Amino acid sequence: MDEWTRPDPFRMALLTIDVQREFLPGFPSGRPDNANAVPAAAEIVRAFRNAGRPVIHIVRLYLPDGSNADLCRRTRILSGPPILAPGSESSQIAPDLLPHPSITLDHELLMSGGVQQIGQAEWIIYKPRFGSFYKTPLERHLAESGVNTLVITGSNFPNCPRATIYEASERDFRIVAVTDAISLLDEKGIGELQAIGVLCIPSKEALTLLKTGF
Repeated sequence: MDEWTRPDPFRMALLTIDVQREFLPGFPSGRPDNANAVPAAAEIVRAFRNAGRPVIHIVRLYLPDGSNADLCRRTRILSGPPILAPGSESSQIAPDLLPHPSITLDHELLMSGGVQQIGQAEWIIYKPRFGSFYKTPLERHLAESGVNTLVITGSNFPNCPRATIYEASERDFRIVAVTDAISLLDEKGIGELQAIGVLCIPSKEALTLLKTGF
C-alpha cells in the first residue's frame, strides 16, 4: 500500500456481488463454496450498516429469452431451467445480508436502471454483465456518495468479483478484497489482485479497518 492505493476508511463503500440464493446450495447453480463465503460477507454488511457506511448489493437477473445475458450464458438460459428469473425466489439476495428478511428485489425498477433503496445507506443495483460498472448507475451513485474506496465481497471470484475489481481499478478506486467473503478466491487470484494494488485481507482485518483505519 502507498499513498495512491491505501484505503480511505472514511470514504469506503461495501459491494456485495451476486450473493443471491441461486448460487447457494439447494438451487440450480448452488455450490458450497458460495455458502462458505456468506457468513463473512454478512458480518461485513452488518458492520457497514451499523456504522452508517454505504452498502450496495449488486445482483444479476436473466430474462427468459436470454436477451440481457452474456453470450456465454444464453444457451444455458434458453435450454435449461430458469436462472435468476426476475421475481423468482432464486433471484433474491441471501437473507443473512439483508436488513430485514422480507425485503425483495424490485426487479422492474432495477432492470430499468433504477437504484432500489432498502436502508438509510443501503441500496441494490442490477448489472447485465460480469462487471458491476457496465451499463449500471454504480459509478454515478458512488460519486454522489463521495466514495473513493471499495470493499468487495461476493460470488464467484473468477467471474463477477474479478471483473468488478478490474473495472474499479480502471476508474481509480482504492480497493479492498475481503478474502474469506469472496468465493473461489485462491492464492493465485490474490497474487493477481495484489499486483494491481488491491489490499487482500480477511474479514477480521476489514472490520478493524472500518473501525479504526490503519
